[in-house]
Amino acid sequence: MEKHLTTDFTEACFLVDLSHVVRNQHLGEPGARSLRRLSLLVDAAKALARDPDVKLYLVADASLRRGGRQEFTDPADIRLLGRWVDRGLVEELPDADPRLLELCAYTGIPVISGDRFRGHRDEHPWLQGNTDDFLEAVPAAGRTVRLVPVDMGVARAVDMSRKHEEDVLKKMGLLDGHRTPRFDIVGRNWRCEERRCTLYDTHKGSAALLPRVVGGVPRCQNHGTALVDEGPRRATVQLKLLVVGELKGRFTLEDGTRVKVGRAPGAGGITLHGLVPDHLTGGLSRSHVELRVTGGIVHVTDHSTYGTQWRPGPGPWQPLRPAGRQYRGGDELQLAEGVVLSRSGRRFPTELAQDWQRRQPPPPEATTETRLY
Repeated sequence: MEKHLTTDFTEACFLVDLSHVVRNQHLGEPGARSLRRLSLLVDAAKALARDPDVKLYLVADASLRRGGRQEFTDPADIRLLGRWVDRGLVEELPDADPRLLELCAYTGIPVISGDRFRGHRDEHPWLQGNTDDFLEAVPAAGRTVRLVPVDMGVARAVDMSRKHEEDVLKKMGLLDGHRTPRFDIVGRNWRCEERRCTLYDTHKGSAALLPRVVGGVPRCQNHGTALVDEGPRRATVQLKLLVVGELKGRFTLEDGTRVKVGRAPGAGGITLHGLVPDHLTGGLSRSHVELRVTGGIVHVTDHSTYGTQWRPGPGPWQPLRPAGRQYRGGDELQLAEGVVLSRSGRRFPTELAQDWQRRQPPPPEATTETRLY
C-alpha cells in the first residue's frame, strides 16, 4: 500500500481525507477505526484512474492517532500510522479540512472525503454547488469500495454557521464521543485563577471565550490551569441588519431583554436611522417590531403601520401575524422593501447548550411535563 502514497502532492492523483476513511464503518471490516480501509480505497482509486501506480496524498487530523488508541481494530495500525507521519506520507494537522481545501483550490486535485465542508464555505465560496472536485468512498459488491462524484450542493447560511460552530467546539474538546456539545460546560461561565488573565472575563458577556477541555477538565488556554466555575452563562442572540443585501450592522441581545427596532424607537431601542438610506425608510415605522429574549428564545411582535414580512430562511415572504411568533436562527424579517433583519445562524454558547438540552430525551425518573414556547 505504501507505494501508492506520496510525500509530494504534485504527484498525487487524489487528495485523501484519511480521518474520514479510517473512521468510516461502512467500508470493509467492522470496528470504529481501521487503517485497512485505506487499502480498499487504493484499489478503488486505481480502478477510477485506470492507473495501477496511482498516487495518493493523505491528510489527517492529529486526533485520529492521539485520540483513538482504544478504537483501532488492530493496535498495529497506530504504529504504522506513526511511521507514515514521521516519513511524511501522512500530513498530520490539528484540523485537516483547511489544508485539503487549500490544496484542492491550488492544484485542482480531487478530494476523497465524506465531509461536505459546510463550515468552510464562507472562506471557500467555490464549494457552493461544486460537482467536480470531490469524491466519496462508498461500499460496493464483494466488500469492495468504489468512488462516486459528490454534488456539494448549496448550503444555507444557517447550516454553514452551525457547521462552523461544531468545528469550533471540536477543536476546543467540547464535543463528547457522540459529537454532542458538552452543554454542561458551554452553558457556564468560567474564570482563570490568574488575576491578570481576562480571556474568560464574565463581564465581557458574549465575548468571553469558551474553555478548552483537556482530560475532561476546562483549562485556560494561556496558563493551562483548571478554570473556576462561575455559574450559568447568560444567554445571548445575534441579529444582522441587511440593506439591499449588504450587511450594515450586527446587534447582540442578552437574555431577559425587551427591545424595539425601528426608524427611531427611543431609548434602549435599535435605531435604524442613519443605517437605512432615506429612500428606503418610507415603509419603516418609528417603532417597527419588538423583540423579547426569554430563556434563549426570541419572540418578535409587529408594531408597524404597514406590516412586516417574515420567512424561515429560503422561501416566500409571509405576513408576520399580529400576535407575533418565535424568531429562530436563519429566520428573516423584512421591515420595508430592501430592509431585512436576520437572526444570525450563529448561536452563542448558552443558546447552543439550551438547544441541545431540548433535544435530549427526559431521564426515566422524570415526570411528564408539557412546555409551551
